[in-house]
Amino acid sequence: MSGQTNQTIKALLGDVLRESGDLAQKEFTLFRTEMTQNVRMMFVGVGMMVVAAVFSVAALMLFTEALVDWLAGILDSRALAALIVGGAMALIAAGLILYGRRAMAAASLVPTRTVRSVKRDAEILSERVVG
Repeated sequence: MSGQTNQTIKALLGDVLRESGDLAQKEFTLFRTEMTQNVRMMFVGVGMMVVAAVFSVAALMLFTEALVDWLAGILDSRALAALIVGGAMALIAAGLILYGRRAMAAASLVPTRTVRSVKRDAEILSERVVG
């Protein structure tokens, strides 16, 4: 009986090692895929912010000039009109910067699905070894 038990233990250990290797390979593939997606989303977010900034600068130059001219006609002071418009534009820019930072933070580089999957697999393996 001792020889048969010994062979059974060896077979079980072989199965565990083989399954662990397969599991590790699948976990690494999941990690790589998730990291690629996260980095891609981050680059998309950065790219959109850059493109938006380019269009915003061009539009703001035209709108600012028109708004300053219109307000200068009402206030009879070009300097005061430029100051009011410049202050409003600075507030808008600050809001856009805060929004952009929040959008970039949402694309976390932490592979949450992989971490969750590895924890679950470790629990299953420890139950198999103990049980």
